[in-house]
Amino acid sequence: MINIRTRLTYQFAVLVTLILLFFSLGVYFFSKLYLEKRFYKRLQDRAITTTTLLFDLQQTDSTVLRLIETAEKKLLLNESISVYNERSRTILFSTNPANTRFHEQFIPQLDSAVHTLYLHKDDQQLVAIRLTGGNSSNWVIASGIDQEGHEALIDLKKILLVMILAAILLLGMSGWLFADRALAPMSGIIKQVNSIFPANVEKRVTHPNRSDEIGELVSTFNQLLDRIEQALNTQKMFIANVSHELKNPLTKINSQIDVALIQRRAPEVYERTLHSLQEDARTLTQLTNALLELANSSIQANTMQVEPVRMDELLWETKTQLQAWHDDYIVQLTFTDFPDDEDALLTQGNRAALKVLLMNLIDNACKFSPAKTANVTFQVHDRTIRIAVFNEGPQIPAADLVHIFQPFFRGNSTALSSKGHGVGLAVVDQVTRLHKGTISVQSTTEGTTFTLILANNVPF
Repeated sequence: MINIRTRLTYQFAVLVTLILLFFSLGVYFFSKLYLEKRFYKRLQDRAITTTTLLFDLQQTDSTVLRLIETAEKKLLLNESISVYNERSRTILFSTNPANTRFHEQFIPQLDSAVHTLYLHKDDQQLVAIRLTGGNSSNWVIASGIDQEGHEALIDLKKILLVMILAAILLLGMSGWLFADRALAPMSGIIKQVNSIFPANVEKRVTHPNRSDEIGELVSTFNQLLDRIEQALNTQKMFIANVSHELKNPLTKINSQIDVALIQRRAPEVYERTLHSLQEDARTLTQLTNALLELANSSIQANTMQVEPVRMDELLWETKTQLQAWHDDYIVQLTFTDFPDDEDALLTQGNRAALKVLLMNLIDNACKFSPAKTANVTFQVHDRTIRIAVFNEGPQIPAADLVHIFQPFFRGNSTALSSKGHGVGLAVVDQVTRLHKGTISVQSTTEGTTFTLILANNVPF
């Protein structure tokens, strides 16, 4: 597996190499065009010089040849200049008679509508200039090989090739160094993460620049560590509370059984012992059910079976069941703004989970009410179902309100006034989140109100 440093080096080297190749090809192409253009200009100058000497000065052939050689001391490779007459269709003059046949093959390409033609074949470049005077029309054809240009292009090609190879070597070295420098913070982060253990889970990863991408990664990783720390603390608290809650009734049960078996006793004593054991067993059952509800409420939303649930009927069902279990509970239901459309009473959710939610809310209200009474208000408003549960119990301190939905949390006032395990409201919060609803609490000297809001099935 190729690591990030090597991959970055390869990508950087390939990218810059492609850019250099594109740049080198551009330099070579435009240099070739420039050299061709420059050579055509030289051929054109030679043709004009020949035309001037031949027609304007009216010199003989031998004189023209000498003047041409004098005008350009450095002759072009395979240079040849010919004069072609359109009317007679013959070549009137040529500086290189042996090369006349070469010029003749371009005569069919001469166009009288064009003043100057630039042609080439193999290494030969050719310029044809049309001259008109009187009744005659002549073409001056000059050709040659740009030996200097070819040599210059060969040298340029070698230079560019050497420079590209050297650049690739430098790119590989510099890319490796830059990649190492760019990934240096990652190495530091890896060392910091490896130093974090459950014993020091409160430790966080540090990075000097929090605004760059690595800083954002560090921030995200620290948020993950926050959630891990919270989960570990919750687990520790869960284990500590469960062990404490289970130890008391189990210890009492074992103690009572041991005492009952020491000696024979009267039936009335055994009956009292059985009642006490029954109460302790009920406490264990309640704790086990609460823990199972908390575990079930932690399932993922996509694995939960969802169906339309009519919340007013579920509320009546919850009231009936709670009062059957607790004879002293009083649950008063109030329905305000009852809608005509039955779809407004439906919400998409898991019926069993929603029932556990309502059971915990109402049971919690009755438990902490001096009169064991819970006032429940049901209202449908603006495509939402609003259920408010009120009890006249003692005011919950503001410091406890922020922790009230945490598992096993019990404030000092509630811990002293009523039995419980601190699990019910945590289940309420979990189920509400799974149903994408909201749960809030307000507590005053007059009492405490829990407000549950769920979306209904009324179409938008």
